[in-house]
Amino acid sequence: MNLKNKIVAFGAVALFLSCATNPFTGKKTLALVPNSQIFPTAFAQYDQFLNENKVITGTKDADMVKRVGQKIAVAAERWLNANGYQSYLEGYKWEYNLVEDKTVNAWCMPGGKIVFYTGILPIADGESGIAAIMGHEVSHALANHGQQRMSAGMLQQFGAVAGNVAIKDQQTLNIFNQAYGVGTTVGVMLPFSRNHESQADEIGLYLMAIAGYEPMEAANLWRRMSAQSGGQAPPEFLSTHPSNETRIKNIEALAPKAVEEAKKFGVTSFKS
Repeated sequence: MNLKNKIVAFGAVALFLSCATNPFTGKKTLALVPNSQIFPTAFAQYDQFLNENKVITGTKDADMVKRVGQKIAVAAERWLNANGYQSYLEGYKWEYNLVEDKTVNAWCMPGGKIVFYTGILPIADGESGIAAIMGHEVSHALANHGQQRMSAGMLQQFGAVAGNVAIKDQQTLNIFNQAYGVGTTVGVMLPFSRNHESQADEIGLYLMAIAGYEPMEAANLWRRMSAQSGGQAPPEFLSTHPSNETRIKNIEALAPKAVEEAKKFGVTSFKS
């Protein structure tokens, strides 16, 4: 077996052996790096970030972020337990912090480490908006999107290496590298990322509804996001995120389903 075939065979075996099932979608997902390796690194990076930034504590907003985060985490645990994934959250260490920063953003690292920037609070516009954001960010962690992006990046690099090993003609190699970079980014990596965002939107709706928040408030959140951006965004096919219009449309279609799911857990009234 020549080197080219060995590389292809190795990649195929690694891909076959390194898949996990997403409990929220039922689909197989890439898992080339196990969470047992990802979580400790993520926790260390989170602690370093907190040490290097101003964490807000003891305020109404800081307390609200923690309170909503705890409700969303409980909702996730209830859903997972009810659907046969009792040990799924093993290794998670939930933490919710408000950080002083004008950036309109929030994020959740693998393993449940969450940061809200103060800059996003005006757009959240209250507890339900925070729940929509929290549900979305927590869903990225629960669906192992970080693990999948890392795995996809490794495969993208593997493909580039394989091409560079197989192609001997320099002119052909230059064309391959240019086309491969653009093609895999626009045709694979960006759609991959947009799909993750849509998944997190959907899972987040279910979590916020089970936590007792009106899921349709997520659509209102994205209307405020759209107004804040002033319509300044790249074309959707060149973006890591769906357009605001796409998200709002999807959320409006999914919100009634989230309400029905929440009713299975005895939740029949929702905070707006």
